Amino acid sequence: MSDAKIPSCAIWALGTTQIVGYGTLYYSYSILAPAVAAELAWSQQWVFAVLSVSLLASAILAPFAGSLADRVGAGCLMVPGSLAAAGALLLCALAPGRAGFALGVLAMELASCFVLYSTAFVAIVQLGGARRGITHLTLIAGFASTLFWPLTTLLHQHLGWREVLALFAALNAFVCLPIHWWLARLSTRIGKARERVVPVTAGLSGPAPDRRWSLLFVLVLAGFAIEGFMLSAILVQMVPLLTLVGLGGASVLVASLFGPSQVASRLVNMLFGRGLSQTSLALGATAGLAGGLAVLLMVAPSVPGAMLFAVLFGFGSGLMSIVGGTLPLELFGQERYGSYVGWITAARQFSSAFAPFGLTLMISGLGVFPALWLNVVVGLFGIAAFAAVALISRQSRRGEKGGTADATAPGADSFAAAPGYVSGARLKTLN
Repeated sequence: MSDAKIPSCAIWALGTTQIVGYGTLYYSYSILAPAVAAELAWSQQWVFAVLSVSLLASAILAPFAGSLADRVGAGCLMVPGSLAAAGALLLCALAPGRAGFALGVLAMELASCFVLYSTAFVAIVQLGGARRGITHLTLIAGFASTLFWPLTTLLHQHLGWREVLALFAALNAFVCLPIHWWLARLSTRIGKARERVVPVTAGLSGPAPDRRWSLLFVLVLAGFAIEGFMLSAILVQMVPLLTLVGLGGASVLVASLFGPSQVASRLVNMLFGRGLSQTSLALGATAGLAGGLAVLLMVAPSVPGAMLFAVLFGFGSGLMSIVGGTLPLELFGQERYGSYVGWITAARQFSSAFAPFGLTLMISGLGVFPALWLNVVVGLFGIAAFAAVALISRQSRRGEKGGTADATAPGADSFAAAPGYVSGARLKTLN
């Protein structure tokens, strides 16, 4: 399916909701957590523990949210998701005590399943976009932390944390909700137009039902789970970790290179990565994460070397955000795409929720350098998982060239084959 068929205004509109969604539901949390802990007479560890438990709950919900997006349409799903996000933020703002706040945070993370990347990727595919649409979206949304960390800090200098959360609830209700409502109507119109072109033909894209839990898909889940662990373990504690390896006051400067590197990686991929397979991109991204951390450990406390680490780690992180949407599309096609993205999201979030605590335990038991080298070894397993995915995919394509091409086989290039080819004529199908 051609990316040219998705209106550019839809990408920008959806990107705006991703900036607001990630900024209000995720990035603002660390800025407001100290004030929340102080007012509720709670330790900051418990405030972040609430977030970890909520992330686990959202990981459990993610596959269901993906399947629901397949059935009812991602745009339609994002409308109540915006209402739920606004309500959850307001619940946190009005919470009289710890239990109410914890319930609000749980509601926030559950709502995020219906409004953030996993559902937004499905919305792009259902609107007619594919790889370039997803790349453009991640490029726009990459500014969420750049905008909302300083914005939240500035607002909190003049408002209490409750007022800030109430304002963020209004952003979801009065900015994201109308955009998602418009996208839902646009998606419905596009879907009806496709129905007039050709009726749905089952089996033209996506894997057969018995391949849902094939070796290929299990390896994909393993690769993303490992990537999620590596990223979460380092990112949550990046500045303290850099200090522990000897960078001292330069830690903040080095860490500040991570965000721009993420955005730069998406821009580079958008400009020069058109012919690159997504399995290769996944391999390169995971290698950037593991290789960047290895560079840091080999050169610390060198500041230039640590800067190289931040750039490589940022590049890997930025590319993985893209691959999370494009790799399942390349491997499995459009049929049940939302379900596949949901399971990938679940794998990443599940491992991410445990990673900061796990790394802390390893550091306390082994020391900072052995613990971080162990994280590099974990990254090597991720590289191995995606290398196996690339090998299986390549073998599948060779098998197709040797006989009749099967658009349902794992490894089929969905950017060319997913819309379907029958008797040499390209057919458009519904997702």
